[in-house]
Amino acid sequence: MIFEQLVEAVTRCTSVKRSLHGICFALLTSAAFIAATPARAADEVNEVRLYALDGGLIETKDMGMFSDTGEYDGKPGKLVDPCFLIRGPKGILLWDTGLGDTLAEKKNGVDDVGGHMSVSTTLADQLNAIGLTPADVTYVAFSHFHFDHTGNANLFTSSTWIINKAELNWALGDPTPAGVEPTTFSGYKTAKTQMIDKDYDVFGDGSVRILKAPGHTPGSQVLEIKLKDSGTVILSGDLYHTLANRTHRRVPSFNYSRADTLASIDRIETIVKNTKARFVTQHSPEDVQSLPKFPGYLH
Repeated sequence: MIFEQLVEAVTRCTSVKRSLHGICFALLTSAAFIAATPARAADEVNEVRLYALDGGLIETKDMGMFSDTGEYDGKPGKLVDPCFLIRGPKGILLWDTGLGDTLAEKKNGVDDVGGHMSVSTTLADQLNAIGLTPADVTYVAFSHFHFDHTGNANLFTSSTWIINKAELNWALGDPTPAGVEPTTFSGYKTAKTQMIDKDYDVFGDGSVRILKAPGHTPGSQVLEIKLKDSGTVILSGDLYHTLANRTHRRVPSFNYSRADTLASIDRIETIVKNTKARFVTQHSPEDVQSLPKFPGYLH
């Protein structure tokens, strides 16, 4: 209504002094800018929304470690590393935080012994695209504490960190477990924390639940989201890394416990069946690309 009224005012201005045209034009331009501005965190959201954000890309020379039965030995592969934003009437949850925005400063990414890692767009910029800053995020939670899931954790020290006790104790062990970089999640020391050891209802209404799924690491987890139109969605964490691993129940050789991994697979797949959930393998390019392209979202 305000925008239409300003347009009408500009039309009337055509019959008055030329100086008034500039004033009316400024008002119209301001209205157009306001109309195009993304919704801010304070704006009301009446439904739960699930956004998939780009957290980086991992290209490996040898996928052998992702199965302890030899199917991938010597074969290269590509894994995406998304973050997920769940926005609803009771707050905002960020699930996993990607490789880290500092990697975006390396235009060609970085090489290591196992392959290549890159970040094409920062998490901070993606949040800004939908009118948010890290300070607007209510909760941060992690599928587990491997470095590719904690890269941007320290951006969110004003958020409440939901942390699995067993996972934190393991990640802070001496010597530091392989794949863990404690400096990337050191913010937990000053942030408000919610320590958990079981399934956890994030918003207290059943819409978003963290589900225990130990095995990949001692405190690894998956996330269940109930959406109004899309139904239940379950985000895998690292319960699986590839679609084939899910099909064939393959277990990575570097998992903390093979037995716990298989028990978690049994449990989560039963939940998927009972809830008729859409299951998203987080590191799978095919699964992640099947989701709405950011800033689109499931609802």
